[in-house]
Amino acid sequence: MNQIKIFSPATVANLSCGFDVLGCCLDNVGDEMIISENSLQEVRITSITGQDLPLETDKNVAGVAAKAFLADLGNSQGFDIEIDKKIKAGSGIGSSAASAAGAVFAINKLLGEPLSVSELIPFAMEGERLASGNAHADNVAPALLGGFSLVRSYEPLEVLSLPTPEELRVVVLHPLIEIKTKDSRAILRQSVSLKKAITQWGNLGALVSALYTSNYDLFGRSLQDEIVEPVRSILIPYFDELKKIAAENAALGFGISGSGPSVYAMCRGDENAEKVKSAIKEFYKSKAIDFELHLSGINKEGIKILS
Repeated sequence: MNQIKIFSPATVANLSCGFDVLGCCLDNVGDEMIISENSLQEVRITSITGQDLPLETDKNVAGVAAKAFLADLGNSQGFDIEIDKKIKAGSGIGSSAASAAGAVFAINKLLGEPLSVSELIPFAMEGERLASGNAHADNVAPALLGGFSLVRSYEPLEVLSLPTPEELRVVVLHPLIEIKTKDSRAILRQSVSLKKAITQWGNLGALVSALYTSNYDLFGRSLQDEIVEPVRSILIPYFDELKKIAAENAALGFGISGSGPSVYAMCRGDENAEKVKSAIKEFYKSKAIDFELHLSGINKEGIKILS
């Protein structure tokens, strides 16, 4: 096998109470990538469709991640990377993570899987470092592993896979404005009160318990953010109104997806999710902002091989 085509999924990171440590994988939103061997002993980004992104290898997250992976292996093989970007850059649903994770996943497959999927996370994180200035794993980990991921530690890196309750659905609204991750990180406070930190720890612990016990009510009560949402929500048009609409239509919880501007509503079951999606769509149609709206299950597999 000298060529592989993959689907690299979008992700929702932070999930309110888990800034930089928690994320989940979406099922029907993502990029398609074709990676093939070349005889030039170099990594090349040969094609990008759907988005205006750099073809220069060292300026593209997929190229940077691939080069970091190959350098660690001491492998000088060359690869061509084609990306069909269906996740818009700056959307808040893991656009850079999908490209970076997809590149290392595919090359690992073409090389006969010298590393496990979880061992690929640090190399995909190098793509995130290029994109945001911070090598975070809360998007690349669920993209690679599927389901929910928890980053217990960054030094040393330790990522845990968490269970996925069967009835969980995610509605994602993407207002078509761009918020760069670097900018959204720059406005965050570097210190928080002990009271807020304690509340946040309690919510994160409860959310993990809820995933293990499929306790949907507890899961919903845990989707509270005392630290990041109050600051970042001012960048998202009609955030407070959307949160109220989600609650009025039986969403379990509502928050900012990654660094925004996308927002997510967690729902129990298809019927509730459709109800939330319809209400959000009706509200946002009356505003002078273009948007995309997605309804997805939780993708337990992560990156998928298409051919």
